[in-house]
Amino acid sequence: MKTMVIGIGALALAALSTAAIAQRDPAYAAAREAKQVGEQPDGYLGVVSGGASVQALVRDINIKRKAAYTASAQASGATVEQFAFTSGCNLVAKVGRGEMYKTPSGQWKENTGTPELDPRCK
Repeated sequence: MKTMVIGIGALALAALSTAAIAQRDPAYAAAREAKQVGEQPDGYLGVVSGGASVQALVRDINIKRKAAYTASAQASGATVEQFAFTSGCNLVAKVGRGEMYKTPSGQWKENTGTPELDPRCK
């Protein structure tokens, strides 16, 4: 099990390139800066506030993330859910100061230092 977690973690970092690509999108950057979107522990982006355009942006990014997670999970022998969760741990851990993330208890919070991670991330 430990080997699988390490393997999934390494591949999860590779899948983060999908998140990095999204960050170059000016609409994503604007929504993130406006605190309309945030990272979730499940590996997907969430809508904190905003209308249809923000929801469409998040849906598009999450479709791309799921495709990357699916491909990487198949390559590692993990489930998509395991892979997405490991990616979520990495994404939430990298949330910048002032950006939004969802806590393990399900509350949206602005990162003021070190984000709260799901205890299973460790």
